[in-house]
Amino acid sequence: MDFTAEPPLRDAAELAALVVERSAGEGLWDALVDAGLVELSLPSGVGGDDLGPAGAAVVLTELGRRAATTPFFATLGVGALALARCGAAEDLLRRVVDDGAVITVALHEPSTPFPAEPRTVADGLVVSGVKLGVPDAGAAEYVLVPVAGPALLLVDLASPGIDVSRVPGAGPNAPYRVSFDAVPAQALVGGPDAVRDLYRLALAAAVSYGDGLLSGALELTVAHVAARHQFGRPLATFQAVAQQIADVYLASRTLHLLAQSTVWRLSNDLDPGTDAEVAAYWVATELPAAIGTCHHLHGGLGLDRDYPLHRFSAAASDLARLVGGSSDALDRLGARYLGEKC
Repeated sequence: MDFTAEPPLRDAAELAALVVERSAGEGLWDALVDAGLVELSLPSGVGGDDLGPAGAAVVLTELGRRAATTPFFATLGVGALALARCGAAEDLLRRVVDDGAVITVALHEPSTPFPAEPRTVADGLVVSGVKLGVPDAGAAEYVLVPVAGPALLLVDLASPGIDVSRVPGAGPNAPYRVSFDAVPAQALVGGPDAVRDLYRLALAAAVSYGDGLLSGALELTVAHVAARHQFGRPLATFQAVAQQIADVYLASRTLHLLAQSTVWRLSNDLDPGTDAEVAAYWVATELPAAIGTCHHLHGGLGLDRDYPLHRFSAAASDLARLVGGSSDALDRLGARYLGEKC
C-alpha cells in the first residue's frame, strides 16, 4: 500500500493547520466552515470535494495536533460521511456545507459500546431507548441512531420525547447521554451495513484525531527537553530521557500507521479488516500512556493548566472512552478473528 497523500489532501492539511493555528475557542468551527474544510469529505452533488474519509482525516489530525475541540469529529468524521455513503439526506448535507449544520452520532448503549444488536428499538420509525457516548449532542440538530434490526435512523434532536444530558468527562468535549421516548425519526438511512459503516467511520475518525493528539504532545515534549537544562546540559541528552522520548515516538508512528491504513481502506471502499479494532485498542491504551510519559518528562510544568499539555491528556482520556475502552476493543478484535458478528 502507498499511503502517500495526494496533492489535494496535502493542501487541505496545510490549510487546516493554518486555520487551527489562527483561530481558537468557539470561533474555530465557523473558521473551518468559512475556509471550506467541512466540505472536503462530502460528494460533489452536495457541494463537496469528493475526498471521502481521507478528507475528514487530514483535518481531524490537524485538530488533534493542537487538541482543538470542535463538532468536526461527529459531523464530518462520522455523521455526514455516513449519510453520504448511504446516499441519504442530501438537503441536510448541503446545509452542513453551506451553513455548518451540526450532526452527531449515537455510538454506545449502557454497558455496550458499538452494539451490533442495539437494544434501542424502532416501532416503524418511532424510536425508544437510551444512547451514551453521543458527542456534541448539545450543539447538534440531528443524530444518527442505530436501532434493533439493526438499522440506522436519522432523528431531529428538537423532537419531543428526547432528553439530552451532559456526561462528566476529562475535557470540554465530553459526550452526552440521550434518551428517546417514542420519538419519530426523520428517515431510515440504511440497514445492518449502514450501522457497521457508521462504527468503522467512528473508529477511523477517532484514531485520526488520536494520531494528531500524540504527535502534538510529542512535539511539545521534544521542544521542552531540548530547551530545559539540568546539571548544565539539556534534558534531552540524558539517556533515560532519550529512551522515554523514543518510546513515545514509536507509539506515535504506530498510531499514525494504523490511522493511515484504516482511512485508506475506507476511502477505497475496502473492509478495514482488523485495523479499526487494533487502532481502537491503541487509542484506548497506548495513547493515554504515551501522553502520560510526556507529562512525566515535563515535570511540574506538565501539570500547569496554563501550559497546553493538560488539554492533550484530557482529550486522550475522553477519546479512549469514545472508542469503547481497551477491553471492548479486544473483544471486537477477537470476534473478527473468530468470524463472529461485531
